[in-house]
This record gives sequence, C-alpha cells and structure tokens, in this order.
Amino acid sequence: MAIAPAPTEPAGGTGAAGPGPRPGGARRLLRYAGAPAALLAVLAALYLYVGAHDLDRIERRSLNAEYLLSRTWQHLGLSLVVVVLILAIAVPLGVALTRPGARRFSGPVLALANVGQAIPTIGLIVLFAVAFVSWGIHTIAITAIVLYGILPVLRNTMVGLDQVSPAVIESARGMGLGRAQVLWRVELPLAVPVMLAGIRTALVLTVGTVALATFIGAGGLGDVISNGISSNRTVVLVTGSVLVAVLALAVDWLAGIVEDVLRPRGI
Repeated sequence: MAIAPAPTEPAGGTGAAGPGPRPGGARRLLRYAGAPAALLAVLAALYLYVGAHDLDRIERRSLNAEYLLSRTWQHLGLSLVVVVLILAIAVPLGVALTRPGARRFSGPVLALANVGQAIPTIGLIVLFAVAFVSWGIHTIAITAIVLYGILPVLRNTMVGLDQVSPAVIESARGMGLGRAQVLWRVELPLAVPVMLAGIRTALVLTVGTVALATFIGAGGLGDVISNGISSNRTVVLVTGSVLVAVLALAVDWLAGIVEDVLRPRGI
C-alpha cells in the first residue's frame, strides 16, 4: 500500500503571518543611528581631551564656544554656497552634454573638469587670489572650490543619463511623450541613484576643502587649524582637524539619508 507523502510546509515556516522584514533593514537602521552616535562619541572624547589640558591665553582665544561656533557657521555657509553653485552648474551642464546635438563637446568639458580637480586645491585658491585679487576673498574661495568639486556631479549626471536603456527611451517616445517629457519622466528618475552618489561625493569634498579657504582669510574651521599651526599649539590643531572631520562625516550621513529617501522605489 502506497504511503501518501507528508504535506509540504510553506517556505515561510509554520505560523508565518507574512513576509519577513526587508533585507538590509537592520543594517540601514544601524547606519542611521550608529553614525550620529559615533560622531557624538568623538565630540565627547574631544571635549575630554581639551578639558584635560590647562589652556593658556593663546589656546583659550581659539578654544572657546563663541569662536568655534562662529567659525562653524562660516564653514557651513561657504559650503552651502559652493554646493548650490555646483548643482546649478553641473546638473544642467551634464544633462545638456548627453543630448544628441552636444555629445561632441562632452570630452573637452570633462577634460577641463578633470584639470580643475587635478590641480591641488590650495594651489588653485592661491592662484585665484593672486590673479583675481579684486574679486574679494570669499568670491575667490568659492570660485576655486566650485571648480574643484564640480567633476563628481557632472560626471555622475552624464553617466546616470547615459546608462538609461535606449529601448526604454524609445518605448516612452512610442507612448507619445515628447523629448522633454522623456527626460523629466523617464531619464532623470532612472539616473537619480547615480546622480545622488556624485552629489554626496561633492558634498563631502566641499566640506573638507572649505577648510583651505583660511589661507586667503575666508574664514571657516580652517582658521582653528591655522591658529594651531602658527602658534604651535597641538590641542588647537587637533580640535580644528577633528571638527572638520566630524562635520564632513555628519554631512555624509545626512546625504546618505536623503539619497535613500529620494531613490526611486525598485531601483
């Protein structure tokens, strides 16, 4: 007599109410909560490190709350202006260079952007300060840092748009969409993940590079580092360096959250 096979249990196991948690959810939560916790721990360690020193008059001039907050706001202000200009230039330019009539200019433009990033930033800032002294220190610093940081956004915008399948574009055109509609409703949404990666890179580069603006008197947290170097005060130098690093990592953390939120579903 044949024995009937036992009933097969569902893949989810007995008593499974539905699909399990999304893969990577715990890792994403750890990243969201872990990064700020680690940065706060670094700031706490820095506070204890500075507090363990008997600061002299020169050190207290740089290591007080009013001075550090003012330089932090200057740093953030310069960074924000630079990033806005980079996005305003690089994204439209990257879109234009992927259009059929302008593709022949993409090579020279990318080569020029590569030159801007290949030149050492401090050299570019000083060169602009010497050549365009009438512009003003903040304009010089912003212009030089924009030229340095424009490449990641420009290149990723072009790569993101170029990787969109021609078949998808033709399908959209076949549905009656015009060129502008295809760009806004098909190409740009599909290119968003690559574009956001370039913007995130540019953000971190900008926050770190703005510290070099101190060498032409544009302010920012670079002033704290410069004060530590010029006065040979290690505690001041370490404080300025750690604050710049923490600020850059905090911006990267925020950009990572924005990247996850703006990434189209299913990509």
